[in-house]
Amino acid sequence: MFQATKRTDGGISSALTLLELIYHSVVRSVRKTHNNAFAAIFINVLQMLIFVLVFYLMFSILGLRGSAIRGDFLLYIMSGIFLFITHTKSMSAVVGSEGPASPMMQHAPMNTIIAIASAAIGALYIQVLSLGIILFGYHVAIAPVVIEEPAAAFGMLIVSWFTGVALGLVLLALKPWMPQVVSIFSTIYQRANMIASGKMFVANSLPGFMLSMFDWNPLFHAIDQARGFVFINYNPRYTDWHYAMWVGIVLVMIGLMGEFYTRRHASLSWSARR
Repeated sequence: MFQATKRTDGGISSALTLLELIYHSVVRSVRKTHNNAFAAIFINVLQMLIFVLVFYLMFSILGLRGSAIRGDFLLYIMSGIFLFITHTKSMSAVVGSEGPASPMMQHAPMNTIIAIASAAIGALYIQVLSLGIILFGYHVAIAPVVIEEPAAAFGMLIVSWFTGVALGLVLLALKPWMPQVVSIFSTIYQRANMIASGKMFVANSLPGFMLSMFDWNPLFHAIDQARGFVFINYNPRYTDWHYAMWVGIVLVMIGLMGEFYTRRHASLSWSARR
């Protein structure tokens, strides 16, 4: 009489419960930066604007504006910076999400998949909202924003987000085993992508020996393809967004297998001596 009966939910009920948990976790991840969600979004918008301003001044001082695509120069800069920040922030968000030994995992409905999904979706939400605010302000205050293929250009933003999430998932699986190595690699990767992402140039302008130095990077392909969809005067010949997508899918599979193995073996005592 006093035994608890096992609760069996249907598939739809379980899916709705999972979505509700992800929603609340997304709200929590968005408010991590600041208690006020609007302030968290404003901080991200300010970071993007500072990036755009710094690169605009750098291109102007160094006389590199002639190497850009014919068209709106600020839109050329923003097309690279938006994808770069989205890729970097999504990777950092997934790496920083709660692992299997986190106190949050002690709550019964919570699991690592919910934590990973909420971190990834929260990062995408902030970046897309920031992008919309900046483009709207630029369109109203400075010059009309003309994007040749807006849906395809937004698709490249999703590709850059997806590859960032995929790499972050692999690093998250490795984090309990080698936290210092993961931290160092994340920092080096983010700094290297300042150049290797290709946001400062286009692939068509690179000689063959330099192209081989960048075409390993899925973000390089996503940014170059995005500029082909944004500008009517640019047709990327040396990049392919399918490569970036397949790299992301492979990394997701590796990351999920690694996360499953780590979840079964991770212990809170691992970090006790650190």
